[in-house]
Amino acid sequence: MNILHVISSPRTDSYSHRLGNAIIEKLLAAHPGSTVRERNLAEHPFPHLEEASIQSFNTPADQHTPGQQAAIRRSDEVIAEVQAAEVLVVDAPLYNFSIPSTLKAWIDHLARRGVTFRYTANGPEGLLKDKKVYVAMASGGVYSEGPAAGYDFVAPYLRTIFGFLGLTDVTIARAEGVANPELEPTAIQKGLESVSV
Repeated sequence: MNILHVISSPRTDSYSHRLGNAIIEKLLAAHPGSTVRERNLAEHPFPHLEEASIQSFNTPADQHTPGQQAAIRRSDEVIAEVQAAEVLVVDAPLYNFSIPSTLKAWIDHLARRGVTFRYTANGPEGLLKDKKVYVAMASGGVYSEGPAAGYDFVAPYLRTIFGFLGLTDVTIARAEGVANPELEPTAIQKGLESVSV
């Protein structure tokens, strides 16, 4: 099994990274011989989309200028990695109620009309199919339920954008309440217990 691990926290020992690693360990134990490819967006961030990027996405490949070829290279790289993977583990800390901008930039390079999704007479169709996604989400507070649940724009957004691209089998594993001394010691384990492999 080919596993792609996408790391987005700038902290080297973040809770989302620790939970993501724990999920991968569980996957490897269940599927010996699997390979893991790591994409660390904190160490090697993708550029935010610019005009040249958008132009390159909307121009046939045989008509690309040298500038457009350079602009689309990173998008091609992201898409090839995801297409090659059977399982994605995406570390996603909740920052200011949403995802880090590094992860959003990665997603913007992944979402390409005619490549990872298309519009049909019946509406949009995701073209990345038959893959499992685990989101290793971490948050200082509790957002899965209670009064703060409406402030969680991580899980709903990732479910929506991944589903739009055809990645509909998404499990959200939460290490939550890590800023609470009573919840922090068991947060990673509770997140891992929600994962079936």
